[in-house]
Amino acid sequence: MKELLRTNDPVRLSFVEALMRDSGIYTVVLDQHTSLVEGSIGAIPRRLMVAESDHPRARALLFAAGEAGA
Repeated sequence: MKELLRTNDPVRLSFVEALMRDSGIYTVVLDQHTSLVEGSIGAIPRRLMVAESDHPRARALLFAAGEAGA
C-alpha cells in the first residue's frame, strides 16, 4: 500500500475516499482510531492508502478533482 493523502480534515478525507470508491480504487484509512483517541485535536493526521498499482491513477484522479495539493 502507498500513501495517497495525509490530512486532519475529515470532510476532505471523506470526499477523496468517495472519489476513489466511485472509480473502483480500494482505500484503507490508517491512524483513524489513533486520531480519535487523542481527542481529534488534529495532532495525528489520518492517512489514506491505496494499492501501489493504483497509486498513479489515484493521483491523476486527485489532480482532476482539484485536490492536487494533497
